Amino acid sequence: MKENIKYKRILLKLSGESLMGEKNGGIDPKMLEYFAHEIKKIFDLKIQVGIVIGGGNIYRGLSASEQGIDRVTGDQMGMLATVINALALQNSLEKAGMYTRLMSAIQMNEIAEPYIRRRAIRHLEKGRIVIFGAGTGHPYFSTDTAASLRAVEIEADAIIKGTRVDGVFDSDPEKNSNAEMFSEISYSDVLNKDLRVMDLTAISLCKENDLPIIVFNMNKKNNLLKVITGGEVGTVVGHKEKK
Repeated sequence: MKENIKYKRILLKLSGESLMGEKNGGIDPKMLEYFAHEIKKIFDLKIQVGIVIGGGNIYRGLSASEQGIDRVTGDQMGMLATVINALALQNSLEKAGMYTRLMSAIQMNEIAEPYIRRRAIRHLEKGRIVIFGAGTGHPYFSTDTAASLRAVEIEADAIIKGTRVDGVFDSDPEKNSNAEMFSEISYSDVLNKDLRVMDLTAISLCKENDLPIIVFNMNKKNNLLKVITGGEVGTVVGHKEKK
């Protein structure tokens, strides 16, 4: 299996909503257990794994204004929500036998290590999964942007974005049964077609640093393993132009 490994160091991006499972909010323990099981498959192959998880299942800063909360405060609340999710995921990963470290962009020393790039890389080299919490530590930046930034900083081979659909489509596959999926697509086409794979800042950062993004369905068993071992799963976003 090792000779087929395509990516040796990755940044796995998960949405906060993915932790809800069938619930309307919060965290479904079954989803935590499932994610831990899937991540263990690549951990056992000695893949170096960084993880960024969103906080939308608990609180979404962008919608805070509807509740009379200003954008900065709302985004800060969203950052704290990502730490809650990160702690839950860390607990599940360690129960499944993996070594982890939680690093936060906001200092909270009793809960997580402060984010220090060199320390994060050293943890990865020692075989520890590093979960990056609290986004970038600044308002106005999404967890997609945080994932892109951390991936560039730790010199990841790719961002692996787990979603609930099979890849990048020309329209929403959950609304259009005739939507067509791309096997590969360029950063420019993602932006020009407004496909919303990640936000503008995140895509631009990946483009500038030639960092591929693989979008795939995390809810299908073994898909993460297939991505790592070069299987034909999901959509690769890169520089190559595709019609």
